[in-house]
Amino acid sequence: MKLSQGFWQTFKETPADAEVISHKLMVRAGLIQKSYAGLYNYLPIGLRAMRKVENIVRDELNKAGCFEVIMSVATPAELWKESGRWDIMGAEMLRMKDRGQRDLCFSPTNEEAIVDIFRKAIKSYKQLPVNLYQINTKFRDETRPRYGVMRAREFTMKDAYSFHDSKESLRETYEKMYVAYSNIFTRMGLKFIAVEADGGNMAAGGAKTHEFQVLAHAGEDKVIRCKKCDYAANIERAHTKRATLSFNLNSSEMALVSTPNKESITDVSALLNIPAHHCLKSVVFSAITGEKEEFILAQLLGDDEINEIKLKGILGCDHLRAATDSDLIKLGLIKGYMGPYQTQTAQNNLKIIYDKNVKLEASYVIGAMKKDYHYTGFVPQKYPHEYSIADLALSKAGDLCASCDGEVEQISGIEVGHIFELGDRYTKAMGVTILDKNGKATTPIMGCYGIGIGRTVASAIEQNNDADGIIWPVQIAPYHVYFLLVSKDDSINQLANEIYDELNTNQVETILDDRNAAIGFKFKDADLLGLPLTVVLGERDYKQDGMLEIIIRKDKTKIKTTRDKLLETVKKILHDLAQ
Repeated sequence: MKLSQGFWQTFKETPADAEVISHKLMVRAGLIQKSYAGLYNYLPIGLRAMRKVENIVRDELNKAGCFEVIMSVATPAELWKESGRWDIMGAEMLRMKDRGQRDLCFSPTNEEAIVDIFRKAIKSYKQLPVNLYQINTKFRDETRPRYGVMRAREFTMKDAYSFHDSKESLRETYEKMYVAYSNIFTRMGLKFIAVEADGGNMAAGGAKTHEFQVLAHAGEDKVIRCKKCDYAANIERAHTKRATLSFNLNSSEMALVSTPNKESITDVSALLNIPAHHCLKSVVFSAITGEKEEFILAQLLGDDEINEIKLKGILGCDHLRAATDSDLIKLGLIKGYMGPYQTQTAQNNLKIIYDKNVKLEASYVIGAMKKDYHYTGFVPQKYPHEYSIADLALSKAGDLCASCDGEVEQISGIEVGHIFELGDRYTKAMGVTILDKNGKATTPIMGCYGIGIGRTVASAIEQNNDADGIIWPVQIAPYHVYFLLVSKDDSINQLANEIYDELNTNQVETILDDRNAAIGFKFKDADLLGLPLTVVLGERDYKQDGMLEIIIRKDKTKIKTTRDKLLETVKKILHDLAQ
């Protein structure tokens, strides 16, 4: 593309609603343009980066034996009603009616649609396994779209779905997709990690699920990673244990102590001059299953936090929420002064669960159920009350790996891919059967594999940038070279066109900045766009020594080369950068 004729504009101003660096740089570098809250237009250069990502994804999935399809963006309500999700998807699903007053929606996901495709074509186990994928538009009416294209309402996603007649077949395909995903993000030149994840409502009970996280300081996901072995998990899924702690094993009797206006563990432990883990933290939740509601009093060491995902899984409830102030009043609990001692009554239906890190024979400070007072000397196993023990605490840096006892660290990541073992949730709900080896009807099981295409582009920018702009990995850069021309001489301009043609003819994708603009402006644009290499052809310097300058964007290294060596040098540098 020659910029004198191209469609591209950069901006000095940062968008007022931009919270993360990728959003700021994608707008400023002319990759995207906001059309409405959570809706973005991809402009020519931004679209090229998208296509690079799509092509790598498509290539690796084809190698893995997947078959590409395209499903309609609008899907009929009948499919969603079959699965039972039409009424439970909530406001994120954008519903509409056609001119015949039939209900439709803009697809937020495509499990129902792919099952419908499958059941119209596959009748026997002999046709399995099969893995179908698409790269297509999705729409989710986010309450608060943010972070630019990383959490937009409309977005491009690759979603794949596999069908199987056995768990063994599903597991085999799952492993193939794990390898394919690893190859995809490696080929893109991204630093990433695959972590154990929580499947939420998607994965079948006990099924495998992994997230692929691009490592970035601004990542909204927290990952726990062992420094010693290869264990890594999303913080909500991570299972670790506390490092060795000193507990208070004195068996003194309980005593009521005055703690005026000290409602937090931090304040209480400071007042009593004890470590925070010598206090018990009380957290109350409402768990609803069907029509039944029960309240949970979770007990953790004072410096731990509750993992709601773990708690919901332990309880097996449909819905879990933190108790409100009115809930506490109804239960007879006093906010800031709650504890497990004598809080269970026949009226409040309160279930007490201790975190596994709580040493039951140790002595703790707890809330006294009386404003401005706490108890010291509470030993859980000494006082009669009903309780259970479970893994409730959110893992954190400094904990020990459950596999090897190595210390774990907490890192930030951006989820760009997620793979699930879905089981028969959708095929069973939609009445899908195939004939098995014995000629009997059986329900096939599924796997699900997603990659956010635009999200991956934004994540690459989050990981690769500096104060001047983007630093593209070679593999997904919209172009390889920013060819910066500084000349008013016709012969030098003609030379620039010859070089531009030569580079592009030899698969070195090049932008020629032949605009009538100041050299400083051109250099700023080159840095902002962040293509791997900038080649500078300056009239004065070239006439003086016959040399062109190559600037490596990643580290600003400058290399001089002659006209006849330019193509060879550029290709070698690009090759080295891609390794």
